[in-house]
Amino acid sequence: MYIVTAKEMYDIDHYTMLEVGMNGKILMENAGRAISEKVKGITKKADEIAILVGPGNNGGDGFVIGRTLLEEDYRVKVIQVVPDEKIKGDAAYHKDIYIQCGGDVSCAHSEGEMKNLLNESDIIIDAILGIGVHGRLREPISNWVNVVNHSNCCVISVDIPTGLPADEGIHDFIAVEADYTFIVGAVKESAFLNRTAPYYGNWEVVSIGFPKKALEKFSNRKVWSPEDFKKTMPKRDTFSHKGTHGRGLIIGGSAGMPGAIAMSVKAALRTGAGLITAGTVKSVFSTIAAYCLESMYTRLPDIDGFLVQDPSLELDKFDAIAIGMGMGRKDETKDLVVQVLEEADSPVIIDADGLYHLKSSLSILKKRQAQTILTPHPGEMAMLLDISISELSQSPFTYAARFAKEYGAYVVLKGKYTIITTPDGIQGVNCTGNQGLAKGGSGDVLTGITLGMVMQHKHVFHALCNACYLHGKAADLQVEDGHSYYDLMATDVIEGISKVYRTIS
Repeated sequence: MYIVTAKEMYDIDHYTMLEVGMNGKILMENAGRAISEKVKGITKKADEIAILVGPGNNGGDGFVIGRTLLEEDYRVKVIQVVPDEKIKGDAAYHKDIYIQCGGDVSCAHSEGEMKNLLNESDIIIDAILGIGVHGRLREPISNWVNVVNHSNCCVISVDIPTGLPADEGIHDFIAVEADYTFIVGAVKESAFLNRTAPYYGNWEVVSIGFPKKALEKFSNRKVWSPEDFKKTMPKRDTFSHKGTHGRGLIIGGSAGMPGAIAMSVKAALRTGAGLITAGTVKSVFSTIAAYCLESMYTRLPDIDGFLVQDPSLELDKFDAIAIGMGMGRKDETKDLVVQVLEEADSPVIIDADGLYHLKSSLSILKKRQAQTILTPHPGEMAMLLDISISELSQSPFTYAARFAKEYGAYVVLKGKYTIITTPDGIQGVNCTGNQGLAKGGSGDVLTGITLGMVMQHKHVFHALCNACYLHGKAADLQVEDGHSYYDLMATDVIEGISKVYRTIS
């Protein structure tokens, strides 16, 4: 499932018509019919369905939906919210067919007329405006949107709720608040932003015939699906041994925070890592041992229970390293983070307090030959970028790609929709997970899972996308199997990993 900006969607549309040779009228027919099938799944024939059509392709889709439902004996009325001269091209073609097939078109000239026309409706299909909106809606369209949002009807939007920006970075808008949105061809960036995602309601992408090569040509973003997870998870060879699946080092913990590294260690092993060594202060050993018997240990020097640089640390013994969880923010600890980044010739994953210590030494990332993976939450990402969380949340795709390119790092920007970005700008979005993950320790578990995945995959991007998928899906399955969003704990997520793996066995 590809993710696009408005421009990329137009490019895909034009390529499909001009290079592939598909007629725009056919694409509109396909869109209307595909959405009609989805509408039928959430409505009854007794429902009064009002289809609000505007200019452009969205309005044309609305006429096809009206004709398709009318032919199957649904109670349909089409309400045109713009003058006749605004209905042009392919939309006018499908309007004529709708009328020839017995459909009626009403026109709303005022807010009062619109309310009267919607008075007996159960369902509103919003086919007013699509991705071509620029700026805040003006009257009279803004009035129609207000009427829709204050109705008691179930609202279904075509492709995108009217008025909602398709792209990130736009915060001033008026838009339809849909219950369902059936997105045409490829999902838009705004479906994954905290500010705009709620307007979509429950959404689903419908295919209308855009060729895969067109989507691949113009989009470098995609949603990481269950099929992607199953397809890219490496098979474990019958004759493999513990060394085959990676020797990992996890550096973290402190006298006052022993649990973080313990969870990371167990999550890495549960994910499939062959051997995991915990590099931490001696006082944390007992906590890890009580929680995960399979862990090994290396004692690192400390000052007052906080880790410091260790000149004798043999980093070349490990296939991948994770650092940061529970290590605290003592100034002396920064030197250990710098040491690992400068000396390790294997992938390094930096999380939590490790990101804090990295802030003043970002230039080190540019010098590394091996992969560096950062796993920040929005607050940590904003700190690294020297911007506000609000600025970041408006344009997370852009900021993550900009940082990844500048520093040659992989970025796992955590959130409701986690965005995984490679140094060359390829992006994946993970949609698994739930609000039960909003607890301390969830990030520590993800770091452990990420380490385990990186050591098992040849392709780092696949490893990171699969780590995020596994983490979120484990939480989802635990909630399905008896936990609630309230009581779910990070340690429960670790126990849910096996349930996810059983879905691909």
